[in-house]
Amino acid sequence: MMGTLGARRGLEWLLGLYFLSHVPITLLLDLQAVLPRELYPVELRNLLKWYAKEFKDPLLQDPPTWFKSFLFCELVFQLPFFPIATYAFFKGGCKWIRTPAIIYSVHTMTTLIPILSTFLFEDFTKASGFKGQGPKTFHERLTLISVYAPYFFIPLMLLLFMLRSPHYKYEEKRKKK
Repeated sequence: MMGTLGARRGLEWLLGLYFLSHVPITLLLDLQAVLPRELYPVELRNLLKWYAKEFKDPLLQDPPTWFKSFLFCELVFQLPFFPIATYAFFKGGCKWIRTPAIIYSVHTMTTLIPILSTFLFEDFTKASGFKGQGPKTFHERLTLISVYAPYFFIPLMLLLFMLRSPHYKYEEKRKKK
């Protein structure tokens, strides 16, 4: 019993840290592509430029409209959820987080499929829509995928945890006759 409880609490803490870390990443980096440039100090704009160039991330160098739509969803739907999820998982045992966590995890994994597919299969030559920006070698593609992969695999882990954990399953309440 104690081993199961310890594993559950460990996973809840990992998820709490994931959601807590997501707040500054979203606010300070990701949303630069959709919010007015003036909101960000030059140091943060330079940090994003450095990252995009260093990791050859074409989606953040010159974000296509479809990617901006994902970032808009991150702003409107995910960002408000992050502090709620942080609280729920650090507190532990909050059964009410199950349905929102399932929705978050499925939504996030769904957005990562076209992103990861772009990194794997897109032709990043100058003739493409990415104007020659992006990874050229297989190693560069894998490096970029490794940056984004946790945002697929941690939500997958969250989804399985919410669906499989006996602690987070709702029990039907039956009325007494």
